[in-house]
Amino acid sequence: MGDRHTWTAAPAAAEHARSVLAAAWSCAVTAQGGREEFVGAHTVAADGRVLLHVPEDSALLAAAICAPRGEPSAILEFADVAPVPVRSRIRARLWMSGWFVPDDGHLAFRPSRIVLRRPAGTVVIGLDDFAGAEPDPLAGAEAQLLTHLADAHPDAVERLTRLVEPDSLHGAVRVQPLAVDRHGLTLRIERARGNGDVRLPFHAPADDVTQLTERMHVLLTQASSATCPRALQRQRTGGDG
Repeated sequence: MGDRHTWTAAPAAAEHARSVLAAAWSCAVTAQGGREEFVGAHTVAADGRVLLHVPEDSALLAAAICAPRGEPSAILEFADVAPVPVRSRIRARLWMSGWFVPDDGHLAFRPSRIVLRRPAGTVVIGLDDFAGAEPDPLAGAEAQLLTHLADAHPDAVERLTRLVEPDSLHGAVRVQPLAVDRHGLTLRIERARGNGDVRLPFHAPADDVTQLTERMHVLLTQASSATCPRALQRQRTGGDG
């Protein structure tokens, strides 16, 4: 059964990609026929350039120095992993193909192609759009915000399901917060077979955690005035979840 989505006021693809990059703690690099995982070794410049810090004896550094200038010689992959344990935790993947240039003790990556894959589909992002976009202002705090919501306020998560169409909750065994950005909150609805996502948009964008708190209070107030979905009533009566 499909879920009814409200994808209005969602991040643009370039903004989403920059958010994935800003929040990622690790990246996988494929170069010279090999693949290596780097954890906590990269930083991101204001224009979205990836700066990778590698040991002086790194084979990747040697390959970057020897590679023909301007030829795509590496692929960087970043996974956007949901901070709350849910099924299918990878929410999106970001691939950047291009080449490394040695720069003041680290490798600066110059992309020639950027691809973002997310549930809505795969999109190629223009280099100018990517460089001009900014990550979501909540990207750095999202993991802490969602884990706190799931662990400390499960009653609030259940209340928010009152804003979800009953058809989307049919057969639900668990509902967890999957993602939050300045435009809205996304819930993951898990069923005995399969799962789906439903987005709850904010009435206005949230540019910081203080504004997010107010937006969440508005959603909870709206949920308090709504009736409890029949699907969840049946679920609790049947002893599920």
